[in-house]
This record gives sequence, C-alpha cells and structure tokens, in this order.
Amino acid sequence: MTAIILFVSFFILLALSVPIGISLGLATMISLLYSETMSLNFIAQSLVTETDSFPLMAVPFFILAGELMGRGGVTNRLYNLAYVMVGGFTGGFAMATIVVCMFFAAISGSGPATVAAIGAIMIPAMVDMGYDKKFATATVAAAGTIGVIIPPSIPMIVYGTSSLTSIGDMFIAGIVPGILIGIILMIWAYIYSKKQGYKGREEKATFKNFIKSIWDAKWALIIPVIILGGIYGGIFTPTEAAVVAVAVALIIGLFLHRELKFKDLFGVFRDAALTTATILIIVGVAAAFGRLLTIEQIPTQVAVLITDLSTNPIIILLLITLLLLIVGSFMETVAAIIIMTPILMPIVTELGLDPVHFGIMMVVNLAIGFITPPVGVNLFVGSGISGIPIMTLARAVVPYLIALILSLLIIIFVPQLSTFLVSLGD
Repeated sequence: MTAIILFVSFFILLALSVPIGISLGLATMISLLYSETMSLNFIAQSLVTETDSFPLMAVPFFILAGELMGRGGVTNRLYNLAYVMVGGFTGGFAMATIVVCMFFAAISGSGPATVAAIGAIMIPAMVDMGYDKKFATATVAAAGTIGVIIPPSIPMIVYGTSSLTSIGDMFIAGIVPGILIGIILMIWAYIYSKKQGYKGREEKATFKNFIKSIWDAKWALIIPVIILGGIYGGIFTPTEAAVVAVAVALIIGLFLHRELKFKDLFGVFRDAALTTATILIIVGVAAAFGRLLTIEQIPTQVAVLITDLSTNPIIILLLITLLLLIVGSFMETVAAIIIMTPILMPIVTELGLDPVHFGIMMVVNLAIGFITPPVGVNLFVGSGISGIPIMTLARAVVPYLIALILSLLIIIFVPQLSTFLVSLGD
C-alpha cells in the first residue's frame, strides 16, 4: 500500500505541474507519513548523504565549464568548422547544426544546455537560409540529445555513482554511440533536405578553409582531448577533470578568445549555481524516493515481473527499453537514473550484461525523453527560442525520434559499440 501511495501521489503532483524535485520529495513525505515506519528525517538524511559524494562534485564543475564555453565564443567557431566539413552536402546547414551539437556535447555534458547554446544561433540562421522553422528547431532539439551521450555527461556521472561503475569507462564508452547517433540524425536531415530542395553552400570548401577553421576552433577542440586524455591517462579523476575543464574554459574565454569579460562572470556563476542546485536537489530527493522503493521491495517485484513475462534475453531487453522510454517521457533524467538503476541492475546482471553497456543503453533511452512530451525539456528550450508551440514541435520531431530509437536498438544489440574503446584500456 505504501508503494501505491508513493506512485499515485507522485504522478498526481506531476500532473499538477509541480517540479520534479518537489514532486519526488512530497510523494516520499506523504508515503512516510502513511507508513509511520520511519521519520521524516529519512528525507533529510538522503539529501545529505547522497549529495555528499566526491564523484558528484564533477557535476557543478562540468555545468560551469559548459556555461563558460557557451559565453566564451566557442559556438561560432565550432559552427564554422562544422560548416566547412559538411556544408557542401544537400541540407548542409542542417547537417552542420548536428555536427556542431556533437562538438558542443563534448564540452557541456547537458542536453538542454546544448540546445540553448546552439539553437540561439543556428535556428535563426537556418531560417535565414530558407529552411522551415519547424524543421530547424526539431533538428537542434533532436541533436541536443547527444549532449548527454558524448562525454562529459552529467547523467553518466550520476549513473556511475548509483551503480558503482567507473565514470571514466562510461565517458569512453559514450564516444562511439554518440557519433553513431549524430550520423543517423544527419542521414535523416539529408533525406528531408533532398525532398525539400534544401541545397548546400554554393562556394566550394578548400583545404585552406578547412585548416583555418580547425585552427580557429583549436581551443574548443582541445578541451575534450584534455578531459578524456587526462582521465584515461591516469593523470586525474573525472572529478578533477571537471575542475581542469573550468580552468581551461576560463583561460580560453577571458584571454584567448577574449569574448568573455570579467563583468560577465557573475552571471555565468549565477546560472551555473542555479542549474547545479536544481540537479542536486533532484539527486537527493530521488535517492530518498529510490530507497523507499527498495524498502518496499519494489525492485525485486519488478525484476520478478519482467523475468516472468519471458526468459528470452532479447525480449527482456526490449521490455526494459520500453519501460525506460516511458519513464524518460515522464521523469527528469537524473531522477530516473537514480530510481531505475537499483530496480533494473539485478535483471541485467542476471542476463550477464556489461554494466558499462547497460549504462550507455540507459542514458540513450532516457535522452530520447528530452524530445518526448510531457517532460521533453529540449522541446521546451527549442520552443522558447523559435516560438513554435510545443505540440507542433513534437510532431515535427517525430522522424528524428524514429532515428533515435533506431540508433538505440543498434546500441543495445551491438554492445561492442559501447565496450570496444573501454576494452582497449584494460
């Protein structure tokens, strides 16, 4: 009965548009008051103990690094490079937008941050080039999902701390799946652009232009190399890498690009602090929510239910995928990871699934929720930039949604895509 009250109150609060963090906390509190098995101190203890984590310190630093790079003149330089690379193809402007989202993903670690940084520049630019505004916004919203797949990734940090999986391995494992998703999204952008007659740039790209674009974007391109190289080379931990990323972002923005001013720093730190506070509150209350589920033995019951439906590993994986797609549509990614990891881990362990591979599978699954209502945070950010109504944008993004699900199935059933690079370091 406690579990029923927990879920019913949670979904009622969500339906009333109560923020996810508050909904989780209130639902947990209502259930504790009903059961009377524990005091309300349980929630406060979870808030403290779950956020008092060295690996989680990477979250605010990666958020700050993304804010600094977004304000420090990185986006334009990354776009120029992407446009030289793919701008000559049919639909080159849309393809370049996806490529620059992939580049920015290697800096920000956040899907909505990628949409906000890239969309503000690319959506108006694509419209000026003759692209339909709905397609332009859908392209940025869909490509923004790559922000949590190509490392660094805030959801991967949360999964690593929840499942005791190496965050460094998760980062490395996300590279190939992220590139695969970008390529499949570009294929759809090409097909759509071909139908609509969207041409690439008329001027021919030269090797000289390509080298110049790489040189202009060199500081942005070097950050992922420093982060991943330092982690995998054993120079620093993922948490320390986040601090290094902030230091490098400050140097680039203030002294190299000189587009970030000292007077801008207060606003940058304020925005990063607000985002961090939101995420950490969600982490804390989601932990309390998840622990209450464990006490009520919900993870065990779900595991038994799924395994009772089928003993076929493929069917079980598809059932887990369907469950995560539904959860991702209704729940914020960080909260979903904290709650679903202990529920699903026993099942995938029984199947013999690599925890790193499962982590990538889970992150990609939940990232698709960025473009599916009612959560659909990338849709809300894109809509705020372009002015297109949410439901209109949700319909426009459906072909990209199909492309993302296709990518997800490939990642699930070809585990080597996630584990190959990790195995090289073993």
